[in-house]
Amino acid sequence: MALHKKTVTYSSRPTHAARAAHAKGDREFRTYDTSAIMPKRDPKPAIFVAVLIVIVLAVGAFFLFRGCTPQVELLPEGQSVEVTIEEGESASSIGEALVAAKLVATSQDFVNEVNRLEAASSLIPGTYTFAGGSTPEQLVQTIMAGPAFVGDKLAVPEDITREALAALVEEATGGRVTAQSFLDASSDASTYAGDYPFLETAGINSLEGFLFPKTYGVTEDMDAEAVVRMMLDQFAKETANLSYAFPESQGLNLYQTVTLASIVAKESSDDAEVRAHVAGVFYNRLASDRPYLESDATTAYVVGHDPTGEEVHADDPYSTYTNEGLPPTPICSPGLASLEAVCAPLETNDMFFYFAPDENGVVQHYFSETYEQHQQAIADHSGGTGNADAGDGGSE
Repeated sequence: MALHKKTVTYSSRPTHAARAAHAKGDREFRTYDTSAIMPKRDPKPAIFVAVLIVIVLAVGAFFLFRGCTPQVELLPEGQSVEVTIEEGESASSIGEALVAAKLVATSQDFVNEVNRLEAASSLIPGTYTFAGGSTPEQLVQTIMAGPAFVGDKLAVPEDITREALAALVEEATGGRVTAQSFLDASSDASTYAGDYPFLETAGINSLEGFLFPKTYGVTEDMDAEAVVRMMLDQFAKETANLSYAFPESQGLNLYQTVTLASIVAKESSDDAEVRAHVAGVFYNRLASDRPYLESDATTAYVVGHDPTGEEVHADDPYSTYTNEGLPPTPICSPGLASLEAVCAPLETNDMFFYFAPDENGVVQHYFSETYEQHQQAIADHSGGTGNADAGDGGSE
């Protein structure tokens, strides 16, 4: 018996029902939430791209700015230019003139150097010839020396005495201005008081204390009096804005204020606070029941060396151990910092101070209210190298 295979046929044209079922399934598939089974995107590449774009834009802006900023072409070496500085012109204004002359790239370059050298009050007006290739420091130093500076450089340090300064003047000028002629020209303050009002209270004393410490240029046509006047001019310029209200409130006139400043210059360091502190101690002593300054420096001015205990107690007008108040005259040329210290002292109750080098060789000052504290400071810090006489209340 023959077997017959049943044939199943499929229509090539789906029925309406089939099409409807297919469409329903397709809609359900499209609306099904597949986010839970889809792989999540890593945000790091996008962040990296954003950061990269920001960096590229910033770098582009930087170079665009540089391209728009004019580059200054400075005067080359071998060329020179003339610049005139007016009386009272500020460092910033001078800097702008130097920029125009192609000597510095910016005015601030010059101002920064002026500030570093603390030369704002020492810039001398005049007409200068500057060489191309000069550094800001060289420019400042030239203007500090003055337009007439031709080689005789006279550097006057703070706390130098008039006698030592006279020798320095003779050396700096090659003997053209002798030490004796300088001493003669600076021996009587009343000779100059008419031109310099700050000398009115100096009387007929010498100009000790008023020969301002700075670096000067001395020309060949300058005699001793011209050198003296140059230093008095500098004193007037440096102290023009100084207020003497505090020393006046303590009963000191200008001459006495300079005298006290000269002692502070000898007894303190370069630190402004130390100077003000030393000045404050001296004011405290002058106002006490025992108004003795007890400064070795005033006796050293007379004897010319570190004085002995016997010398500081000698019967001499400059002994501030045996005489109340200030010595008769200044004992050196104080700089602006010492003058500022006596005009604005640090107000404390300290009556004593002692100074000695520390382990690094740097001189340190130690201040005390009582004599006992002072003696302990000496014991703690002397090491055999300190100054146990300066300000120790007369104890030996």
